[in-house]
Amino acid sequence: MAVNGESAITLGDSSVQFSFSAGSDVGRVRKVNEDSYLAQSPVFFVADGMGGHAHGDAASQTVIRVFVEHIEQDIPSTPERILDAIHSSNDAVRDLSSADDFGTAVSGTTLAGVAFVDAGDDVGFHWMAFNIGDSRIYTWDGRTLEQLSVDHSAVQEMVDAGLIKATDAEKHPDRNVITRAIGADEFVDADVWLLPATGRHSFLICSDGLTKELSVGEIAALLASHTVPEDLGSLADVLVAAALAKGGRDNVTVVIVESTWGDPGQDSGVTRERSSGLHEHLEDTRPRDANPQ
Repeated sequence: MAVNGESAITLGDSSVQFSFSAGSDVGRVRKVNEDSYLAQSPVFFVADGMGGHAHGDAASQTVIRVFVEHIEQDIPSTPERILDAIHSSNDAVRDLSSADDFGTAVSGTTLAGVAFVDAGDDVGFHWMAFNIGDSRIYTWDGRTLEQLSVDHSAVQEMVDAGLIKATDAEKHPDRNVITRAIGADEFVDADVWLLPATGRHSFLICSDGLTKELSVGEIAALLASHTVPEDLGSLADVLVAAALAKGGRDNVTVVIVESTWGDPGQDSGVTRERSSGLHEHLEDTRPRDANPQ
């Protein structure tokens, strides 16, 4: 079953409204659900414990715990706090691997999500997206589902190098090999970028258990069939159930969040250009093309 909710953050004389739907399922093949998610404003994310490694479920749950400890609920966070939570999560997951009951095994997890942040007086309120691994962040404008994050995976590197086509990546034998993960290295290098928060934004965040079973077109069709606000509460369940119906070969986790602030018709889908008010690690706010042709 999905967890659904609504919340609001007051910003002076106005407020930003959040609606969200989130759900997770072990799937039809796996015995343990190594996925976890957090859907609690101002942060929404998915963590997919690394399959084949020790206690992937503990790794993903550890990230949840660390973020809850670092981020205050229902107030804007800051880019610095989000980055600190990511780095502290990496340390905490690495500590799992050094625990006596883990032996010599390595624990790890992906992390993909968005956070509503105050980036400072010169920049203002933004959605901050962050990604490590091959869980994904998509934007949805009512017509087009666009992958915003870029997979940190062996097949994505092959696509970038022109060795295989993007359409072949999902069936490649190395499609499960990721090149970055929380807990894998002493220092974690997250992709981070900013989108101005005014207007309306809709994000789909998911583990690869969804995208292994459903194409972008199939996901978009399901999103388009839920066009009224009251449908949002069931949408994560709908997507998870669709992935299970197609085979459910992996754990499946979906978080959907929609925010509205200011004029809903205002165009806010373009990332902010470079600004002296942004920290250097946030200046390049748009990642490279996730689906090169």
